[in-house]
Amino acid sequence: MPRSAARRNAPLLTAILLIPAVVAAQTPSLQSLTLAEAIQYAAEHYPTVRAALEQVNASVAGVDVARSAYLPRVDSLWQSNRATANNIFGQLFPQSVIPAMSGPVLGSASSDSVWGSAAGALVSWEAFDFGLRRAGVASAEAGLTRARAGEALTKLEVQVAVANAFLTVVAAQRTVASLQADVDRRNVLGRAVQTLVDNQLRPGAEASRAEAERAAAQTRLIQAQLAVAVGEASLLRVLGLAEGAVAIVADPLTGPPAADLPAPGEAVHPLTQVHQAAVDQLRAAEAVLAHTDYPRVYLQSSVFARGSGAHPDGTFDGGAAGLGLDRANWAAGVQVVFPNLFDFASLHARKAAAAASTRSEAALYDETVLMVSSQQRVAAATLGASRAVAANTPVQLAAARQSETQARARYDAGLASVTEVAEAQGLLAQAEAQDQLARIDVWRALLASAAARGDLAPFVTLVRRP
Repeated sequence: MPRSAARRNAPLLTAILLIPAVVAAQTPSLQSLTLAEAIQYAAEHYPTVRAALEQVNASVAGVDVARSAYLPRVDSLWQSNRATANNIFGQLFPQSVIPAMSGPVLGSASSDSVWGSAAGALVSWEAFDFGLRRAGVASAEAGLTRARAGEALTKLEVQVAVANAFLTVVAAQRTVASLQADVDRRNVLGRAVQTLVDNQLRPGAEASRAEAERAAAQTRLIQAQLAVAVGEASLLRVLGLAEGAVAIVADPLTGPPAADLPAPGEAVHPLTQVHQAAVDQLRAAEAVLAHTDYPRVYLQSSVFARGSGAHPDGTFDGGAAGLGLDRANWAAGVQVVFPNLFDFASLHARKAAAAASTRSEAALYDETVLMVSSQQRVAAATLGASRAVAANTPVQLAAARQSETQARARYDAGLASVTEVAEAQGLLAQAEAQDQLARIDVWRALLASAAARGDLAPFVTLVRRP
């Protein structure tokens, strides 16, 4: 490549080389996460949460727009034109096609043209609106309240989804550990049976049965490993990550919770807040409609000036005459704007529709209150049952271990068949998995209880890394 061309392409080559570094800098790098850290990360990075936050920002701007209606309005202009001066008596209906013309009607028409100019400013301030602007601001503020409630609900839903996905991965990993232990025991049993069969101390059918049990245990292990992979993919999605890998830290979740959730306070569930805000917003819209049929009073003042190169006697100045301003005026007054008399039918229908929408949303709010109350009762019952199961599974596990040990001893002594040992090992594998999952289920029940209350902060306190 010629040296001059290399110098020209140097910025482009530099930009291309920097693209991977920029992308890597913009992609969050996660090595390991606890459940509390995963919940916090998703609340800050998941796209739906970011979208809800921008909706709040838009609603804040909407309130500012509504409040700007209290400010006066100043319109100003300057215009210069070249036109003929042939005026005529007569009326025109209001329209936007024919330009307005002032001045006397000349004795004869002429195709000559002159310069004309105009400049002015109009200040208009709505002094009285009988509550219309106040209702508009209240409506915008109700929209802001609804957007904030929607953001809180979205964040709660994302956090609950992340916590559920995290606990699903933990449960799948604990299941894999239990099934791996089962495979190891069946491998040991299979080798022992095969030795006895080879020495003609046991029939060959027992070796086949042991191998079948080992293969079935291996299949269950592979399926559990697949569940871990699927769970990790779901966790990445709810974290807002398109790719990568995250190692989860499940240490606080392997044992029972150190404490219970505190007693519920008087905080309102975000879902209830969303529907209440929707009701308030519709009522604010009704208030706006209730004030639209009132007169509106404006204080106005204007200053303006005009210039023309034409005279009342029909003579025209030449050159640049008319580009300057020849006459100036000012005006001040009060203007009262009355609503259209025939809008009453349309306005009555709009008020009826708004009232019906408010009643509909109020009914949905009542349904939401019932649903949230039901979820809280179900969550409380589930938590109690989960704790009872978690207290019972250690007893089941101890009995299954003893049963497996006794069955293996009986088999080694020639007092039992391999079928009895295989069944005992199956019961032990099931008891180990249930014991691990019972602890996770307690955490799931705590999560459901916190979600039913609408606040995950107490749950996050329980699972936070020491």
